[in-house]
Amino acid sequence: MSWNLWMRQSHRWISIVFTLTVIANFAYRAMTSGEPPTWLTYSPLPLLFLQPFSGLYLFALPYTAKWHIGKRS
Repeated sequence: MSWNLWMRQSHRWISIVFTLTVIANFAYRAMTSGEPPTWLTYSPLPLLFLQPFSGLYLFALPYTAKWHIGKRS
C-alpha cells in the first residue's frame, strides 16, 4: 500500500473514531446529570491533534504532484 493511500485511510478512520468519541461525550451528558469521567471528556483530543497533520498532507498532495510533474517537463 502506498504512503498516500495509507494516509488517506488513516485520516478517514481517525475522523470516524473522533466522531464516535464526541457522540459518546454528548450521549453521556444527555443521559446523566453529572460530569462524564475525565478520560471520556479528553478522549477526542489526541485524535483532534492528529487530524490537522493528515489533513494538511492530503490538502497539499495535489499541489505537490503538479509541482513534480511541472518539474519533469
